[in-house]
Amino acid sequence: QVQLVESGGGLVQAGGSLRLSCTTSGRTFSSYTMGWFRQSPGKEREFVAGFKWNGRNTDYAESVKGRFTISRDNTQNTVWLQMNSLEAEDTAIYYCAGRSSYGGSRYVSDYDYWGQGTQVTVSS
Repeated sequence: QVQLVESGGGLVQAGGSLRLSCTTSGRTFSSYTMGWFRQSPGKEREFVAGFKWNGRNTDYAESVKGRFTISRDNTQNTVWLQMNSLEAEDTAIYYCAGRSSYGGSRYVSDYDYWGQGTQVTVSS
């Protein structure tokens, strides 16, 4: 059983920064492709950042490109999402997700494991 635990959410003013962390259990973390998604009230869960088909190069939603950075450290079983220049529109619950298949995806249904989510609130 793989478990994903997010942390690092909170309340921040517009223009500020937050760094989300996602720590996973299991000894095969390095083989998982990881991604970050978010969901706002009344909206569907949407892709934010992840890794491309090769499992290495990064991929970002247009709305966060240039502001957010995804990274991972397989020795720590952790993936991070550094969020800079936050905007009120970034307010959402952020979810870490993992898929055991090789290669990245922007689709919710392609991910096998999900964290419980962490709230990010950006005040304008």
